[in-house]
Amino acid sequence: MTLVASVPLVEMDGRNLYYTFIAGAKKVIEHQIELNKINVFPVNDGDTGTNLASTIRSVIESLHPHRSYKITADRIAEATLLNARGNSGIIFAQFFYGLSNETGDLKSVTLRQFAESIQRSVRYVYEAVANPVEGTMLTVIKEWAEYINENWHKFTDFNHLLVSSYEILKKSLLETKLKLEILAKNNVVDAGAKGFVLFVEGIIEFIHSRNVKELILSKAETTSFPKIEEVIAEKVDFRYCTEAIIKNSTLDNSAIKNLLAKFGDSIVVAGSDRIRRLHVHTNTPAELFDELRHSGTLTFQKADDMIRQSEAVYQRKWKIALVTDSTCDLSQGLIDHYQINMVPININFGENHYLDKVTIQPEQFYKLLDESPDYPKSAQVNETVFINLYSHLASHYDSIIAIHLSDKLSGTYNSSIRAAKSISKEFNKPISVINSRNLSGALGLIILRTAMAIEEGFSHDQIVEMAEKWVKDARILVSVRTLKYMVRGGRLSAVRGLIARLLNINPIVSIDETGKAVIFGKAFNQKANMEKVMTHIKSATPGKKIWNYIILHANNSDAAVWYTEKMELLTGIKPVSVVNISPVIGANAGVGAASVALLYE
Repeated sequence: MTLVASVPLVEMDGRNLYYTFIAGAKKVIEHQIELNKINVFPVNDGDTGTNLASTIRSVIESLHPHRSYKITADRIAEATLLNARGNSGIIFAQFFYGLSNETGDLKSVTLRQFAESIQRSVRYVYEAVANPVEGTMLTVIKEWAEYINENWHKFTDFNHLLVSSYEILKKSLLETKLKLEILAKNNVVDAGAKGFVLFVEGIIEFIHSRNVKELILSKAETTSFPKIEEVIAEKVDFRYCTEAIIKNSTLDNSAIKNLLAKFGDSIVVAGSDRIRRLHVHTNTPAELFDELRHSGTLTFQKADDMIRQSEAVYQRKWKIALVTDSTCDLSQGLIDHYQINMVPININFGENHYLDKVTIQPEQFYKLLDESPDYPKSAQVNETVFINLYSHLASHYDSIIAIHLSDKLSGTYNSSIRAAKSISKEFNKPISVINSRNLSGALGLIILRTAMAIEEGFSHDQIVEMAEKWVKDARILVSVRTLKYMVRGGRLSAVRGLIARLLNINPIVSIDETGKAVIFGKAFNQKANMEKVMTHIKSATPGKKIWNYIILHANNSDAAVWYTEKMELLTGIKPVSVVNISPVIGANAGVGAASVALLYE
């Protein structure tokens, strides 16, 4: 890498910064599979490439060049910080946050100003990490910044300076093997450090070509990378890679780090007092956020299942990945056995954000339901979440099948469809997304039968065809104990709710063939309406065989026991699961609701 573009770059403005960032970002996206394959530290969950790609995609997709260097630096810092994922993503974002903070209000910067701001940015990265470890991305960034700061005066323009820095990057990257035992054991360099080197490589390649039009029009295409067989699977001590954005926190960085340390390790706290990005590996994200909510406003949460990610890399049972969302009610044992990837629906209590079944469990949800002045509102899973998941799965599986709750009840299915099209094209792998036209236990049964078909070795296309049939054969009937939650949630008008309560009417809710929620029947108390549910199931069963069923309840174990006994007498089999329903469903059905979901042969 000795040739340099003939046009010297003496000062860097906002447009130069933007285009060099885009060039580096696209290089990282192209090599994300490679980064996933060599990811062994701090956890070998195979997602460093996915996390870095996610962190920088936001800049490619949402920002436009601005003449001012300072404005562009600020915008890059904000976009990467808000969209950062994983240790490497947050460290990368924090570096750019430091760069924006250490840059004066300048429309362009000289070599000296750039070098000094780069050097000062390193401090932000190290301060963000609770226990900095050398031989990682931190070291490579530090040694690269030191080289830039110590040698800028030897060059007349940015092109020559950046190209010359590549040698120190290569040396620093190779030395990560010598500094971290786990890297030497697996004979790989640090994945985050490699990501940063790739980022600078992309910039250097752009320096050689200087073809802005080609850079903007080209789409980053992920390149394949052979599996590294010698990488050794390590035990995952903490299940969830947990992140959050907290605004206007009453705690400073040190206090937040101490709080996070009570729940896990791999702690990073980035950003400012106004808005901070938090990262921790923990087994109890719900307990963590229950405590954290008292110290600020939680506007974003993320909790990736590192056990499932590690299984995808090292202990994948089958070649087809299965995805659903958290409205799928199925026992955790079955979810784990079949390595099902579950994406949590968003739940908002006022300004505070939670993830269904992950950062808020049924017990905490129902407690907040009574305590909070704000009634919870659910929100669909956005496209970016699915892009991140599908990118990771496509790095390790041959194909992906996703089955979601009814598109009439949430936009989650449509978000999944859009992401699937994008990632399928990027990785050149099939991703099929199916509308279950149902939810809860009915969705759980469809997912279970699909998982069993994958286990039996059916092809991707065969399973998709069969799943479409199972969708038509799934049913759920919900006995609602009280209408007050439907009234509070806006599903029922206050006047109708009052009349129903005065008449002591309890509805039976079901899902029609199009996927819409409908009132199936009603009775004057829950026991009577549960009897009606069983009467309907018995009348619909002749001529049909029930393949299996799931009993569901919202903190109403007595009703679940009653339904279980009745269904065992009817079918001669025990339920595949008895589940305390997902909080996002409980928000609408209300405390005390109970239901039967079944799937016909």
